[in-house]
Amino acid sequence: MAGSGKTTFMQRINAHLHGKKEPPYVINLDPAVTHSPFQSNIDIRDSVNYKKVMEEYNLGPNGGIMTSLNLFTTKVDQVLGLLEKRAAPDPANPARKPIKHILVDTPGQIEVFVWSASGSILLDSLASSFPTVIAYIVDTPRTSSTSTFMSNMLYACSILYKTKLPMIVVFNKTDAKDATFAKEWMTDYEAFQEALNNDESSNAFGGQEGEGAGSGYMGSLLNSMSLMLEEFYSHLSVVSVSAMQGTGIDDFFEAVKEKAEEFKRDYQPELDRRRAEREETKKKQREKELDKMMKGMSMGGQDSTKMAGDIEEEDDNMEPLSPDEDSDDEIDDELDREGLQARYEAATQQQADSTTADASFAKYLHSQRQ
Repeated sequence: MAGSGKTTFMQRINAHLHGKKEPPYVINLDPAVTHSPFQSNIDIRDSVNYKKVMEEYNLGPNGGIMTSLNLFTTKVDQVLGLLEKRAAPDPANPARKPIKHILVDTPGQIEVFVWSASGSILLDSLASSFPTVIAYIVDTPRTSSTSTFMSNMLYACSILYKTKLPMIVVFNKTDAKDATFAKEWMTDYEAFQEALNNDESSNAFGGQEGEGAGSGYMGSLLNSMSLMLEEFYSHLSVVSVSAMQGTGIDDFFEAVKEKAEEFKRDYQPELDRRRAEREETKKKQREKELDKMMKGMSMGGQDSTKMAGDIEEEDDNMEPLSPDEDSDDEIDDELDREGLQARYEAATQQQADSTTADASFAKYLHSQRQ
């Protein structure tokens, strides 16, 4: 959420990896940021002018960000091409190490990125080529009340089930407030109930004076949601960090490593299954189009003969063909058709193996979720 320290956290993990001599590949997807404390390898601001988009389309801040992302998404195949090139060894330059980490800084507006088509396509494109992990940053001092804590957890829950990717909840700013209470609320239902009762007793929700613990709409709602989210908490990794001081960053990367393995174990099979379904659908479509084209060529044989006859008439000195020569032409025509079919299949196979096919696979995944 806004003000949780996402940019500072990005700067910290970027510096941490540089300190370990493992420089990451950084992507900035926030077109509205005016100053970035870290250098990006790919920056949306180099491709899209956020202010001009707002002026040209008469949009507000959120609409401008969404439209800028939509424009940038049209280049997703180029982005994937660059990432895959840098993640693979370079035969021309063996001394250059392949990148191990790709850091993506998303726009601060959650709803603009997560719930937009462009955001889903970008995430699905990355997940189709690399183990992808979502880090949800929480402002720990502002989560000390049960209501704001539950609001953050609902946001995280919506992102997890929308993206269908492994998630790490990062409680930031632990230099200002320890996150032990939040971890306890996520693992101990009784502890959250006690905190909820204290908030109701102190009239933290703005209820009427004299109401007892557990009464009121807000208390009832938070109580129900805490029960519902127990299953959600079990699928999360939770770490405490201070982006300002740098504490807890090693724990974060340990969690990233675990989630990357979880991605390969639990998420990759589903992606492979969908990829196989898509390839099978494309194969059947190609065969159908090829069959239709070949039938069209057979039906158009007479027209082709007439057209060849017209061309022959342009040369007055051309002699008529002998029966043997005519038979040879029929054989050549059949060979030409076989050659055309082989070239067509080769071209379609090359197209399926291109980077653009990976981007279209991401769009296919997105369409399956709708």
